[in-house]
Amino acid sequence: MTNIIACIDGSVLSESVTTASVWAAKQMACPLTLLHSLEEEVTRTDEDLSGSIGFGSREHLLDELVSLDAQRAKLALEHGKLVLENAKAFALKAGAKQIELLQRHGDLIETLADLEEETRLIVIGRLGSNHAMDAHTIGSHIERVARASHKPILISVDKFKAPTNFMIAYDGREAADNAIARIAQSPLLLGLPCHLVMAGDDTKERRAKLEEAQNILEEEGFEVTSVIQPGKIYPVLTQYRKDHNIELMAMGAYAHSKVRQFFVGSNTTKMIIESDIPLLILR
Repeated sequence: MTNIIACIDGSVLSESVTTASVWAAKQMACPLTLLHSLEEEVTRTDEDLSGSIGFGSREHLLDELVSLDAQRAKLALEHGKLVLENAKAFALKAGAKQIELLQRHGDLIETLADLEEETRLIVIGRLGSNHAMDAHTIGSHIERVARASHKPILISVDKFKAPTNFMIAYDGREAADNAIARIAQSPLLLGLPCHLVMAGDDTKERRAKLEEAQNILEEEGFEVTSVIQPGKIYPVLTQYRKDHNIELMAMGAYAHSKVRQFFVGSNTTKMIIESDIPLLILR
């Protein structure tokens, strides 16, 4: 059975990630897995301590550093368990029924890759445990996860509330068509009004592609408003989101897509930092 995987790290967004994952689990009728990844910290036990001190002193310092590393690893393990237990209690209170706690050692991206076959959706926070809520940055894992994972990724950017509508950033290319197909076949957003937005020139060919995408969604029961807005992708999407009080944005992410360039390329930071709504990336 496939699961919703919520990446929990004890950061300021952990509660938001948990809330978002519970919502997704309910929408998709999937079990929920709360994942905490214990990544290796950079230590200095291999530093050259010879200098001007004697051999015995150097060996003593190395032993002390090894001991400190072991204590640090033990505390990190216990902290992770507490983080997961707190998240589980919060998820149960929010209405989750099937919850699994999973703590893994190693890189988060590798862990998610190992779990990919049993994953239906990944939920992750925009900021990691090393960032304050108002930090003008994103967590170091966001772009790596988006590039590596072939599963949909829901990025929580602030306190999460169940969306009452959503917008699809559509450019008529293969990645966007794949996103349309996945949204149409998934219960995650079913029942929510959909805004299908294309930026740029309103040509006959592009209008036909937009209408085709709209028809696919409407055949699956979605209520769709479609529009082509002149202008560049980033300002068009940003302004439309504000003008129509959009509460969740979805987009395809694949090679050579203009939309991908904004979400999984050089402008990733700008879009995610400035977004005040959750982002759903579909591969």
